[in-house]
Amino acid sequence: MEGETVDDGSAPSKREPIRRCLATGARRPREELIRFVLGPDATPVPDLAAKLPGRGMWLSADAGSIKTALDRKLFAKAARKAVTPVPDLAARVEHLLVRRCVELLSLARRAGEAVCGFEKVRAALSSGSVNGDGGVLIQASDGAADGRGKLSALTRGDIPVVALLTADEIGEAFGRDASVHAVVMPGGLGRAFLLEAGRLKGFRGTDPM
Repeated sequence: MEGETVDDGSAPSKREPIRRCLATGARRPREELIRFVLGPDATPVPDLAAKLPGRGMWLSADAGSIKTALDRKLFAKAARKAVTPVPDLAARVEHLLVRRCVELLSLARRAGEAVCGFEKVRAALSSGSVNGDGGVLIQASDGAADGRGKLSALTRGDIPVVALLTADEIGEAFGRDASVHAVVMPGGLGRAFLLEAGRLKGFRGTDPM
């Protein structure tokens, strides 16, 4: 059902990469949207990995689209049945996206593909080993502007910068209380992190990426 706002729950196909947002009608690659299915209690359940069984309903990855879907009862219209509203649905999706970002960063750290701390990040960026093919500079949204600016300058605009996680959230991925700066080396984990960060951006304001 290419381009539709719902799907029948079958396995994804390479021929069906596009879905349409229930709220806005925008057609986007499925990895940029959020899939929802109805749970046993008829509440919309976020399916970030797009793997849960059931009829899928797609929304743009931002709080406004979720609010519109709830206010206009679009889940019920798409499912063609009564749906139990979830007032804090956008907050739940944001929390799940943060968890996915932290988990991916932790995986990259355990695989030896990520480091944190100002000096280690500066050394990685200065070495030329980080590039735009999955490499990413991560800066805490609540970190000092001076340090963030110095490291961002080293990217020369060629490496994505994500400033959506807090210092505590970045620190959690590295097994420490807090960390303001981190970098992920080029590769699949970096690309996966960027996809999730792209979706998280719709819930955490306008910090640069």
